Amino acid sequence: MTIFWLITFLILITIEILTINLVTIWFAIGALTAAIVSCFTTNLFLEFIVFVLISGICLLFTKPFLNRVKQKPKIPTNLDSIIGKIGQVTEEIDPEEVGEVKVAGKRWSAISKERIPKGTFVVIKKITGVKVVVEKKEEN
Repeated sequence: MTIFWLITFLILITIEILTINLVTIWFAIGALTAAIVSCFTTNLFLEFIVFVLISGICLLFTKPFLNRVKQKPKIPTNLDSIIGKIGQVTEEIDPEEVGEVKVAGKRWSAISKERIPKGTFVVIKKITGVKVVVEKKEEN
C-alpha cells in the first residue's frame, strides 16, 4: 500500500502546484504520513485512520492561520471613500421619496428614515445600490 499512498501524495501535490490555492496540501501531508506508516504495518484500516487524522489535524490547525494571512486589506474605492463624509441636501429627502445630496463635489440620490429639508448637512452612512443612506449631522 506504500505505492498507493505515494501515488496519492504525488497526485495531491500536483493538484496543489497547479491550483496554488492551498486546497489539497493537508491531504497530501496525510497521504505522505500514511505512506510512512504503511512501511511498518500492513493494516489498511490503520493507514486510512492515520491519513484522515493527520489531514484533519493539519487542516484544523493551519486553515484559520492561512485565512488570516491571505486576507488582503480592503482598499476604499471612490464609491467607499464618501462613507462618513458630510454632504448637503440639495433636494428634500422624505422617507418615501428619494432626495439628492451633494458630497465631495458630486450629486447623489439619497434616502433617509426621516424627512430632511434642503440645505441641511448630513452624514453619509452607507451606499445601497446607487443611493446613499444619510442621517442629519448633529449640531456641534
